[in-house]
Amino acid sequence: QVQVVESGGGLVQAGASLRLSCAASGRIFSINAMGWYRQAPGKQRELVAAITRGGSTNYADSVKGRFTISRDNAKNTVYLQMDSLEPEDTAVYYCNVKSAGTMLYPSVDAWGQGTQVTVSS
Repeated sequence: QVQVVESGGGLVQAGASLRLSCAASGRIFSINAMGWYRQAPGKQRELVAAITRGGSTNYADSVKGRFTISRDNAKNTVYLQMDSLEPEDTAVYYCNVKSAGTMLYPSVDAWGQGTQVTVSS
């Protein structure tokens, strides 16, 4: 039983910044990776950024240099700092949590409900 909750979305103008947060709670022994995905109307869900427990990161080409992903492993929380936002960034942003299981903790591949980011021109 794992809950994933995103926050920090909103409506901003092009060039502005937002900081998204994602907190995981429940029976999680150790999170291996957390990531941000987004889905715009009529489009497929795509990876925006991901980070492993060890700190390795991966970004979509469209956000490199503008977005920064970070994490606080002790708090099971991941952040997405979004700078220089563009109208093309408008989407629902979803947080994904993956963790390996143990004898007492199930493995996890969980999604949050999403937070809306809207960027106007």
